[in-house]
This record gives sequence, structure tokens and C-alpha cells, in this order.
Amino acid sequence: MMLSLRTGLASLALCLATGAIAAPAPRQLDIVPTVAPAKGSTPPSDAARSAYLLAYFKDETHSLHFAVSTDGYSFTDVNDGKPVLEGRAVAEQKGIRDPHIMRGPDGAFYLAMTDLHIFAQREKLRDTQWERPGDAYGWGNNRSLIFMKSYDLIHWTHHIVHVDQLFPSTRDIGAAWAPETLYDPARGKMMVYYTTRTGAGKEHMVYSYADEGFTTLTDEPRNLFDYPKPEIGAIDGDITKVGDQYHLFYVAHDKPGNLRQAVSSRINGGYAFDPTKIDPESVATEAPTLWRRHGTDTYVLMYDVFGAKPVNNMGFSETTDFVHFRNLGRFNDPGSPMKATNFVQPKHGAVMAVTPQEVARLRAWFAKAP
Repeated sequence: MMLSLRTGLASLALCLATGAIAAPAPRQLDIVPTVAPAKGSTPPSDAARSAYLLAYFKDETHSLHFAVSTDGYSFTDVNDGKPVLEGRAVAEQKGIRDPHIMRGPDGAFYLAMTDLHIFAQREKLRDTQWERPGDAYGWGNNRSLIFMKSYDLIHWTHHIVHVDQLFPSTRDIGAAWAPETLYDPARGKMMVYYTTRTGAGKEHMVYSYADEGFTTLTDEPRNLFDYPKPEIGAIDGDITKVGDQYHLFYVAHDKPGNLRQAVSSRINGGYAFDPTKIDPESVATEAPTLWRRHGTDTYVLMYDVFGAKPVNNMGFSETTDFVHFRNLGRFNDPGSPMKATNFVQPKHGAVMAVTPQEVARLRAWFAKAP
């Protein structure tokens, strides 16, 4: 025993002398085999959901981040700007992008992400720039999505969905990007829609449905929306039901580019093309996401201003009629009411209404020592 103790102390001294002791790993969300609602629990009412959760990622980490807000204007990262879930731990490509989070009618939280690392070669995670040759499959080619489900925002199931292996039409996909989830009451299932392409062809948006456990897709994907110019791609769809209409915001690779809106009375089709540019930016934007201010008829459209210099930022506009959009500026811009208190350079995210109790639970989890 004494020899072991002395050996251990000697090793500790050596580590201290050489600086070899690693810092404790940051606290993470908990990946578990199964999740279930607490006994007797019911989903909180809309009136109780007065706070907000922002899920986002960073190019620097290719990981998941969470920030919360009690007023919808000032957001604070729950892990002080560090990832709440490392992309290297959950993705085949060792990086995630484009997180989207929503609450289903069952009270569960559904988190969907792109399995992709665009700097994997630079980070020495693979020998090639992309998973497959770029001339055949295009920029950022990937084949998988990541599905996660939780009832408390802390404990999550985790599944990698190999889209290329599921259906005949997806065997030669060049991309599976920016998945989002929305409940379809007609089907009684969670609809998942995302951007894809065949080989290195034109990007477009498709929809499918997920199984009850949110582990895979069950239906062969179908086109969600067709841009009227066959040579122009459309990506990054975000759908919100407002009244009896579904509003689809998306990115058009057109001139002028940036964000557009299409409206339909159906969740999975019939979206009418409108050429009007929606966002106020003069530089490139992507990743629109819509959320409602608590207790009002005001909706906030958030977007990733990836063309901002010297670094990207999130931009915001408000609307009550979906015709006129008031520019709120970007996070921490002079005069903007939108604030990011302890994080910078958020990318492609989504905002969801939560309760103050759910915010407190997240903060308490990440306040604990890892």
C-alpha cells in the first residue's frame, strides 16, 4: 500500500511538473438508452412557457450549445459559451451543425442536427476534405442526420440516421442538411423536413416522418417545395403554423438571394411562391427560424448573418402581419435590443418556448461540477 501511495504521489508530482494534468471535461447533456415522462406529468400550458431556449452551434466547435432567456431579448449561454454536447461524441463525422429543437404534443423535446464537420480535414479527423469526392457529391457532402429525444432537456436518447441506407431514392444523396421537426396532426406523427440533393445536383427541401421513438425516418422523402426556377436551389426550410396557415421561411440561391417566405394551408405541400426578399440584410444570410414573443401576436424571425464581417452573427426582425418586418439588428449591435451576454458567433439555431422552471433546471445542471 505504501509503495502504491508513494508511486501515486510521484506520478502526481511528475504531472504537476510537466503540466500533464488535464482540466476536468466540461459538463454535458446526458445520453441515455430510453426516456419517459415523469409519472403524472403533463405538458406545460402555452401561458406557462414564458421563457426561451436557443439551440445553436459554432464553426469553432462543431458542437451543440444552449442559451436561455427570460424576456426574449437577452440570451445567456447555460454553459458559459462551452458546448452542452460535443460533436465529436455524437456524430459520425465528429461534428454537428444546424441544430433544431421543438416540443411535441406529447411533451417531449425533439432535437435534430446535421451530421457534418466541414473542417474535419483541418482538424485531422479525416484525410480528405469531405466524406466522399467533392466532384461527385459536392460541397459539404454528408449522408446522416442525428435524432435526439428528451422529456427534461437533460437526459436524451441519441440515434444516427443513415438517410442514404433507408430508401431507394436516397441511396445516392449528396447531402442531408438542416433537419427540422413539426407535428403533423393529420398523420399523428412528427414530420421531419430537411435539405438534400442527389449527387452534386441542386439542393431542395424534402419531408418524411419519424417513428414514435424518434430513432429513424419511416416514409420515403417527398418534395416539400419547388422553387419556380429549376436551376435555383432552395435550402434551410423552417415551418411555423400561424392560425390556419403554415409559413415556410427558406433560403433561395437566387439574385437577390437571402430569405423568402411561402405560405400554405397544408403542412407538407402547396406552398405558394413569393419573390419578396424578407430579411433586411445587404450581406448573405441563411438558417431562418421563427418564434413568437410570449403573450403577444408578435413573431421574431431569426437568421444567421454568415456574411457579416469580421465575424458572423445572428440577425432579427419582428412581424405581426407577415408582410411587414421590422429590423431589430444583430446580437449586441449598437441600438439593437437583442443581446448575447456570454457567447459570440452563434450559427444556425432555433428558439423554443420553455418554462422558467425548465430554464432553472438547465442552469442547475450545468452549474454542477462535471
